[in-house]
Amino acid sequence: MRALALLVVACSACASSHHGGAGSVEITVSGEALALSGYPFPPSSSGGAAFVDGWDVSFQRFITVFDKVTLSRDPDTNPGDQAQTGRVVAELDGPWAVDLHRGGPLAGKGGSDEQALSVGTIASQSDGSAFDSSVRYAFSYEAVPATPDAKLLGLDAGDADYAEMISRGWNVLYVGTATWKGSTCPSSDPTYDFSKLPTVVTFRLGFATPTGYLNCQNPDNDPAKALGAEEHERGIQVTDNANSIAQVTFHSDHPFWEGIVHDSPAHFDQLAALAKPQPDGTWLVTLDDTTAADFTAFTDRDGEALPWRACQAGYVPPDAGRQMGFDSRTLGYNPAGDPSSYLRSYADFMVYDQSTQGHLDSDGLCYVQRHYASPR
Repeated sequence: MRALALLVVACSACASSHHGGAGSVEITVSGEALALSGYPFPPSSSGGAAFVDGWDVSFQRFITVFDKVTLSRDPDTNPGDQAQTGRVVAELDGPWAVDLHRGGPLAGKGGSDEQALSVGTIASQSDGSAFDSSVRYAFSYEAVPATPDAKLLGLDAGDADYAEMISRGWNVLYVGTATWKGSTCPSSDPTYDFSKLPTVVTFRLGFATPTGYLNCQNPDNDPAKALGAEEHERGIQVTDNANSIAQVTFHSDHPFWEGIVHDSPAHFDQLAALAKPQPDGTWLVTLDDTTAADFTAFTDRDGEALPWRACQAGYVPPDAGRQMGFDSRTLGYNPAGDPSSYLRSYADFMVYDQSTQGHLDSDGLCYVQRHYASPR
């Protein structure tokens, strides 16, 4: 694809409201409002996103790296296989490294409190011809490992966090703080002493999960009828009288889900139970601390069974058992198994969920094509 002679208008300062003319496609990126504000507890509004076990979670960094935004013909090639499309007709190449916690100067697709950054504009098809405004184009992109050659957005040259991402092959890094602020929190084991858990935990969660997000569905197409059980119609449509905006969107809650079903409730107790004391008196948890944890039956640092804790009104733990354990549904758990067939630890569980975080235009689901050893 890189051999294609593309007509691309690149973004530099990314400060204007648009960069392309009529019939072009501007590519923006956002982590939505939650990348900026985090997840306050209690939630800032009734029904607002929150960690159901009472943790107030804020981010200091939410860095992601992506590349190869492509537009292809025929997004509806196969109603039963979202990955299949027609030929690629245009491509915008980065890679781009962006700190989504810093936001940007543009309005995002998810509401007035969401911010976005422009990364570039595709002005025409690769052969120089204009886009056809009567058809939809499949929209895809890739999450890729950090590289020194990436175009930095919200990052400074020599950034220490980004340097670590490069050295460890990460494409996503979370840095933040979780503070327990629950009050009325029924537990599945009233005898468990939750005072054993630290109440303030810093986290550094780096993910090496190169992933393709293919032929994304697009809520901007509503109320058009979607294919089968899909939520939205696939692809984007270019207009003749204005530039179109397609927003690459990364959701921040996925690694914290209790299941592999989309939009599962988020928890932090299981990470607080794995946090380690630091010389300065703080507590820290990293993804490395989860590599030996059994996500089907969590224990604390003393080996004691960790129970569920429900601090948000209306939340009910998914089973009647006393011990906290997450649901991988059809994906088997085997600590000694082949990583391409089994989830071996809580680290693998988090990685699997995190790799689904790429979307289009806020909530449009894409086909997830993992480029690392993982169950299907």
